[in-house]
Amino acid sequence: MDNLNTNIAETKLSKINSKKIFKIAIIAYAAILIAGIVLGAVFGVSLDVSFKGGTMITYSFDGEIKDADFENVVDKFITQKHTVERKKSLAKNEETFVITLAGRDAVSNDVQNSLKDELVKEFPDNNIYLFGSNTVSPNLAGTFFLKSLVAVLIAAALVVIYVGIRFKNIGGITAALTALCALVIDLMVTFVTCIIFRLQIDSNYIAVVLTILGYSLNDTIVCYDRVRENKKLYPKLTTEENMNLSISGILTRNIVTSVTTSLAVLTIVVVSELYGLSSLRTFAIPMTFGLLSGCVSSLFIAGPLWVFWSEKRGKKKEK
Repeated sequence: MDNLNTNIAETKLSKINSKKIFKIAIIAYAAILIAGIVLGAVFGVSLDVSFKGGTMITYSFDGEIKDADFENVVDKFITQKHTVERKKSLAKNEETFVITLAGRDAVSNDVQNSLKDELVKEFPDNNIYLFGSNTVSPNLAGTFFLKSLVAVLIAAALVVIYVGIRFKNIGGITAALTALCALVIDLMVTFVTCIIFRLQIDSNYIAVVLTILGYSLNDTIVCYDRVRENKKLYPKLTTEENMNLSISGILTRNIVTSVTTSLAVLTIVVVSELYGLSSLRTFAIPMTFGLLSGCVSSLFIAGPLWVFWSEKRGKKKEK
């Protein structure tokens, strides 16, 4: 009976070669990383005021105002380096112009009031008013960034502990660290996505990071569960054969889950693009690419790395 089970397993193994796909995946991820480094060096990384400090002034208006006309008025009053961005709130059905100054640059209340008066004078039919003004000191921004980083590191540590305890019979800490490697790659993809699409790294990005940590980890856990199960069913299989069989058994489930989830997030992307909702873009776009990356990395990065590590450790024990 054991021979029959082994033969059945070997028949299924011919469908998947995890080591071969691992090499292709590593090349693809390396290309993505290089593209991110090059684009980051050329265009820089866009950080939100919450992370780098600065001032954000928001003016609300009715009707239609050309971006260039608004910027021309702003340039007369604000001499420091700044950006002007049009945003739209779908819930309140209103548009705003957001003026952002980075670092320690700030705009006094007198300048803000003078700017508002000039805008009202220049666009009398658009009901312009100061919607909000927010200044974040670089020190406070640095503290917020540090707290966000600590939250991510704590989540990563919990991942290692949880996977290490749950899968101690197939390597424990080995399985945990290889799962963490896959998660790091997924986060790298989301970061590069922000650079490519010129998205700001803001609090939405931290939400994306924490969500991807949980989602991608779940796929890896399903894979390890199948490995543990097949180890009992087919004890004569090698570590690599076990992994190939396990991936073959869950590949369809993994693809269907990732595609359906990505379609839901893509709906948010479409809505954000149609209505110019930048707050949704900074969440939905990196989330979409992070989900797709998780579909690949959880199987073809974490899995082959676990095989390599387990085989190497087994050879050391034999010696």
